[in-house]
This record gives sequence, C-alpha cells and structure tokens, in this order.
Amino acid sequence: MSRLFVLLFGFVPAIVLGDVIIGGEGFQCSDDAACITRLHPEIPMVATAAPGERIVMKGRDAGDREFDPDDLSNPDKIPGAGFGVVHPLVGPVHIDGAQPGDVLAVTIEAIEPGPLGWTATGDFGFAADRVGAQEAYIVWRLNRDFAETDALPGVRIPNASFPGVVTTLPSPEQLQTSLEREQQLADAGGDVFLPSPDVAEPSSLCGAEGTRAGECLRTLPPREFGGNLDIRYLKTGVTIYLPCNIDGCGLAIGDFHYAQGDGEVSGTAIEMDADITVTTQVLKNGPDLSHGPHYSGSSALLSIPSMRFHATTGFPIKERGEIPRDIAYLASEKVAELTNLSKDFDLAAANALVAMIDYIVDEYGYDRTQAYIIASVAVDIRVAQLVDAPNVGATAILPLDIFIDEN
Repeated sequence: MSRLFVLLFGFVPAIVLGDVIIGGEGFQCSDDAACITRLHPEIPMVATAAPGERIVMKGRDAGDREFDPDDLSNPDKIPGAGFGVVHPLVGPVHIDGAQPGDVLAVTIEAIEPGPLGWTATGDFGFAADRVGAQEAYIVWRLNRDFAETDALPGVRIPNASFPGVVTTLPSPEQLQTSLEREQQLADAGGDVFLPSPDVAEPSSLCGAEGTRAGECLRTLPPREFGGNLDIRYLKTGVTIYLPCNIDGCGLAIGDFHYAQGDGEVSGTAIEMDADITVTTQVLKNGPDLSHGPHYSGSSALLSIPSMRFHATTGFPIKERGEIPRDIAYLASEKVAELTNLSKDFDLAAANALVAMIDYIVDEYGYDRTQAYIIASVAVDIRVAQLVDAPNVGATAILPLDIFIDEN
C-alpha cells in the first residue's frame, strides 16, 4: 500500500485474496520492477489480469518524492528528481484476451490516498507569465475527507481523488507517429517534451544505456491512446475507454491527485501517493477512439464540491504589442499589433484566470502565489461559449466552501 499509509492512518485497505497486486516496492521508482516513467511498445508486462479481475496498483506521486511526516516545516529539504522522473506509473499489465483493435474498459473501483501531498508553482504553469506568482512548493496533510496545509491557513480542500495518467502502450506505428510530429513541433519552436534518458524507467530500454533510449515517449502529454489526461472527473465509479494497440494492451496508471481544479493551472494538483483498485473489460466492438479516450459515469461526479461559488469570465483580448507566449513560436507578424484575437480560447482562459487570481487576492488576502495554488487545486476553467466570434468565452469557477472560518 502507499508508503507511510499504515503508519499514519492506522488501518489497512481491504484486499481480497486473488486480487492482482502490483507496485509499491522500494523507496524510488527505480527500485520497483512495476514502475515505469516512459511509454514504448517493447516495455515488458509486469503482471497479467483477466477481465473482471481486481487489479490493485500501489502508486507513487508524480515527482517520486519522499516526505518526513515528522518535519514538514521546510519543504525545500524534500528532494525531487525534476521532470525526468515524471510520471512514475504502475504497470504495464497484460489483460488476458485483449488484442489490437479492441477497446479496454477500465473501471475505477476504489482510491486510497496517501497521508501527504504537495503542490508546486513555477514557469511551467498556465499563464504563469501573467499571473505574477513566485516559484513555490507546499506540502498538504491528507485524510479521507479533506486536505489542509500550513501554507494556506483557512483553506480546506475536499477529497476528490483520481489518477492523472491512465494509458495503454502504443503500437510501433503510433510510437513513430508521435515521435515524428513532436519532433516537428520542437523544430518549429513549440513547447514539447522529447525523449530523454534522464532517470527513465525501465532503464534497460529507455535509460542512457538502454536499447531504445531515443524512442521512449515522455508521459507529460496525453495522446490518442491515453496518458496524462488530468481529467478530474475520473473518480471512483468512472469507466475509461482506451484503445488496445498491442497484445494484452499494457495498462498503466499513475500521477495520483487528491484534488484538482479543471485546468491544473499552476502545473500541479495536490500530488500524492495512492493505492487504486480497477477492473477491466475487453470490448470487441467498442466506441471509436480515434480522437482520444472516452469515459462514462454518474453525472454527480461533474459537479463542483461546494454549495456556493464565485466565477469570473475572460475573452481573447490583450494589450497592443503583447504576444501571448504560447503562440510566440508561430512568429506571426499580425499578433503583436492586435488587441483582439479571433476565437483564441487559450487567451480567454488566461484572462479568466488572472481575473480570478485578482479576486482571491482582493477578497481573501492571500498573495498571488497562494492564489495561484488555490486556483490550481480548486478552480475550474470552463468553456462559456465557442461561437460568438471573435470573443469566445471562458469562465473560472471558485468553490467558496473551501474557505473555512478558523475562529
């Protein structure tokens, strides 16, 4: 089970005799034969499960970090391996009878959060250049109901645990397609994470001396076969539909979040260790997943965790001379002099986020870095409309019940 789980919580989650149980060995991903940080069709399966059989995965947080539960006063002391280790995944699991062309239906049966989590901010966050936040790293105390941190007094975040990454392994053809298009984007100056052997697992395949060191896909972006979806609605009870691209599919799960707002705007949610239990079904005539995974579940999972909210809006409007950094690589001569971009939802969302940061600072007295973290773990960035040209609309929704009266 999750590291330190029994030590702090004093109980053991129920595990049924006959469950397929994998992961959680050692202190780092590199010590665990069931932990991978890259995707490639040649990664060996670490376990086999029949459709319908419960699979219990003991997972690590996105940075594969270790905490001292008795000393959280200085999180700067807590080591992290950086983006190289992102993300430690549990798997891959061979699903009996699954073949290329099938659809793998993965149902989340339970998620047990670890005792501690963390959230970070930095230049990697959405609209970070406009928010004006400082680089920061905070630690949360977690239980089955809510998360609290000394860094944000007066804030309590309800448990809404889910895995950020749910994926199958790519086929050789999908691997090549992904490598080619991401290299093309990098050559054009776009923001992309190319293959890197830095602390890559399995090291024998993807590491510096590995046989496929330049081919293993990073787990940071999602792709058509799944990956880092970061959809907060993938909670207990939801079924995720993934394409099966190789024999047995190669199911892998990780990047566990205790809570996240739609957008994960600071670049991280409340990242944590967790134990997840899933079951699978193999669909021979499943949905068309050519555009990406599907998911289904109770509509109750789509609501915000609050009885009250406050929301801001944003439109694709900017200052003359400004070039939004996410489209700077396109080097358009027109962008700088325009003060209104046509149907640019990214800019509209950034404006809604900045307005929300301003509101949290003004209304609740937190600084901009604290407000950025609150937005990342609790604020939903949603589409308002996509048709009212030129000004498509975004809205940022803040659940007000996260603010508690400490008196």
